[in-house]
Amino acid sequence: MKKLLPTSTVGSLPKPSWLAPPEKLWSPWKLEGDSLTEGKQDALRISLQEQQASGIDIISDGEQTRQHFVTTFIEHLSGVDFKHRKTVKIRNRYEASVPVVVDQVSRKKAVFVNDAKFLRKQTEKPIKWALPGPMTMVDTLFDNHYKSKEKLAWEFAKILNQEAKELQDAGVDIIQFDEPAFNVFFEEVNDWGMAALERAIEGLHCETAVHICYGYGIKANNDWKKTLGSEWRQYEEIFPKIQKSNLDIVSLECHNSHVPFHLIELIRGKKVMVGAIDVATNTIETAEEVATTLRKALDFVAVENLYPSTNCGMAPLSRNVAKGKLSALSAGTEIIRKELGL
Repeated sequence: MKKLLPTSTVGSLPKPSWLAPPEKLWSPWKLEGDSLTEGKQDALRISLQEQQASGIDIISDGEQTRQHFVTTFIEHLSGVDFKHRKTVKIRNRYEASVPVVVDQVSRKKAVFVNDAKFLRKQTEKPIKWALPGPMTMVDTLFDNHYKSKEKLAWEFAKILNQEAKELQDAGVDIIQFDEPAFNVFFEEVNDWGMAALERAIEGLHCETAVHICYGYGIKANNDWKKTLGSEWRQYEEIFPKIQKSNLDIVSLECHNSHVPFHLIELIRGKKVMVGAIDVATNTIETAEEVATTLRKALDFVAVENLYPSTNCGMAPLSRNVAKGKLSALSAGTEIIRKELGL
């Protein structure tokens, strides 16, 4: 990216109320058939317009065409049974009814590529597309076929690599892999999770990112955060492995978290998406609060490698709150640009 301190969202943005019920995850579609296809494209246009009006530099799809950041991708794969579901505990935190892997998983056709092509036609700005990471996909299923998290993750990594290469060819500038599971299963990350993610980015020449957060602002995640103590040091367990990886960008949750900023030193040399917007509250940050978070990060990451962002996705928030937070992100970033004479 040529512009210093380019702003971006991490993932989801609220959907229009005519497309899906607002302020909730897993929100069902209100439209069907061709009307749904048209509605998703209209929502993409609105999301783009709202990001641009808020001063966001790297445009995402806001996940307007998918119900869930993991499951929607899995729905398009063969070998997974969505009718006979099982209840599992996701990220050792909350129970959910999930689909079951019953056979070899495979990707018969592209999942998000047409949506990415549509978004690419709407803007000349850099665009970023998020895919679920292999480990987080494994953690969102019941495996009744491979009977091995590592084997299943490796299969997902190969599938994700196919999708990522087509997204790259469609004009996507940054492909982000969402791996909140990295913040929980440290031994598995270091044993095979990072290797699976490396397989997912193999052969890509666009920029690649990994997003590792503490989750959406839902009760299960907020309750978990209360148990983590005065310092959240989960990143310390996985950053050394990430620092040695081929990933270009690392996305972190920083604002209103208890993550010690000095942990960023462990990924020195990587580009860092610094989460300067708290997605677990309806309170809209001031520009100065955003600037304060970015100043702290600049002690440990070079200015050319700092990408101001949100902590996580904002699907559960109202559209007005989300727009206010995006505007605050841009305004706070502009304060830092002026201070540095950029």
